[in-house]
Amino acid sequence: MGAQLQQSTDDDLAPVHDINVTPFIDVILVLLIIFMIAAPLATVDLPVDLPASTAKQQPRPDKPIFVSLKSDGTLAIGDTPISRAAIGPSLDQVAGGDRTKRIFVRADKVIPYGEVMKLMNDLRDTGYVKIALVALEKAGSP
Repeated sequence: MGAQLQQSTDDDLAPVHDINVTPFIDVILVLLIIFMIAAPLATVDLPVDLPASTAKQQPRPDKPIFVSLKSDGTLAIGDTPISRAAIGPSLDQVAGGDRTKRIFVRADKVIPYGEVMKLMNDLRDTGYVKIALVALEKAGSP
């Protein structure tokens, strides 16, 4: 851009065609400060240490062992109803005494989380530590 210096003798000032950006910068800085203060308040910050998972989909075993917790609180291994006290011997019979087999736990969505944890503790107390939770895949997920 070239600048042109003119020597004017009259008192009329020529119109300036430059944009004054100072008010624009002031507004942008005020908005920046507002967003810097408001952004941390808008996020949910719970002190939860989430684990990272790189698990790939595992192949389904030939004969999976399902322990189901129904909506009325009753237990079943496969299709056979059982009592909570008989869970150890019943699993030993189905698994053939092999406590390294994976147990798939299915629980109705209306069952409280504490009841699912109690079932998992019962399974662990009987010696079955390989426990997997079963859920439905969402429609449209790969």
